[in-house]
Amino acid sequence: MKYNPKRTLFLTAAALTAALPVLLCACSGGSESGEVLNLYTWEGMFPDEILDGFEEETGIRINYVNFDYNETMLSKLEAADGGEYDLILADDYIIEAAIAEGLVAPLDKSMISNIGNVNPLYQGQFYDPDDTYTVPFGAGVQTIVYRPDAVDTEIKGYADLWDASLAGRVGIIGNYRVVNGMALKILGSSYNTENAEEIRAAGELLYDLAPNIRLIKDDYIQDDLISGEIDAAVMYTSQVTMAVMADPTLSVVYPEEGIGFGIMAMFVPKNAPNADAAHKFINYILDAQRGADCFEYLGYFCTSSASEEYLSEEMRAALTLPADIESADMEMIQTVSDTTADQHLEIWTTFRGLCE
Repeated sequence: MKYNPKRTLFLTAAALTAALPVLLCACSGGSESGEVLNLYTWEGMFPDEILDGFEEETGIRINYVNFDYNETMLSKLEAADGGEYDLILADDYIIEAAIAEGLVAPLDKSMISNIGNVNPLYQGQFYDPDDTYTVPFGAGVQTIVYRPDAVDTEIKGYADLWDASLAGRVGIIGNYRVVNGMALKILGSSYNTENAEEIRAAGELLYDLAPNIRLIKDDYIQDDLISGEIDAAVMYTSQVTMAVMADPTLSVVYPEEGIGFGIMAMFVPKNAPNADAAHKFINYILDAQRGADCFEYLGYFCTSSASEEYLSEEMRAALTLPADIESADMEMIQTVSDTTADQHLEIWTTFRGLCE
C-alpha cells in the first residue's frame, strides 16, 4: 500500500500513532562491511534518517526495492523461491499466503533483543498465530472523513455515502476488497464471505453508488478532500491523520456497519541471501525511539508499546480512532478463495466502468 490499507485487531488508544509520509528514494550509502540488505516493500515506508542511520551504524548498505501491490511481491517471491530479498514488509493477508507456500523463514529471535517492545495486541494474528515468522509494523482501519460545512446529511456509516445529495462528491481508495466490502457490511455480511449470492447482492448495491463517486485513487486522496475537490472520502489511516492535521474541522466517522482493519508486518524469506542483515534491521527499528520516529513518519497505528511514550504531542492530537475501541465491531479483511476473489474483481471492474 504506497500508503496502504493496512488492516488490524482490537486496539487501545495507547497503541496508536500517525504522521506525515514523505516519498523515499532507494538508499545507496557506502558499506564498510560489504554486506547488503535487500529490503522489499512499498515506496516511502521508512524515513531517510532511519535508513541512513542503520547504514552508518552497521556498515550494511540498504538496497531498497519497491513493489506496487502485495500480489506483485508474492509473484516475485514465488519466482525466486523465497530468495533474492532479505526482508519484506507487506500486508497480513498476503503474508499468510507466503507462509502457506513455504516461502518464509522462522525468525531467529535470539538476534532480535528488542522483540519485547512489540505491543502484544498486534501479535498472534490469523496470518501468524504463534508469531513464528513476523514482526508487526503498523496497522490501520478504513475510515470515512467528510467536510461538515459542505455536506447536508450527517454521515454515520457506509450507507450514508449512497445519499443522492452526495452525487459527484465522494472519493474512495482503490482497494476493491475495501470498497466491495462497504456494500457487504451494509447488507450485514462479512468482508470475507464465500457466499456467492451475498457477494452478488453487494455488487448490485455497489453499482448504485457510482453516480456519487467523483474519484477513485490511493495516493494523496486527502488533498482532494482538503481542497474541496470532494466533500467525503473513504481513506486509509495515514491519509486520515494527514487530513485532520491539515484541517481539524473535518468529521471522522467509523462506519456503524463495522470497521475493516489490518496489519503490515515484516518477514524474512526462506532463502534470503543476507538473513542476518534482515534480523539486524528488525532489531534496529524496534528500538523505542527509532520506532516512534518510524511511526510518526509513516502515519499508521503504532505497534510498539515501548515507542508510545516517544510520540510527539502533535501526533497524539491527530490520532483518529473509535471512542470505545475495545467494543468496536472490527473485522480483518482476510484471504478468500480464488473463485471469490475473481467474483470481487469482476464486480470491481464493472463498478469502475460505471464510475467513469
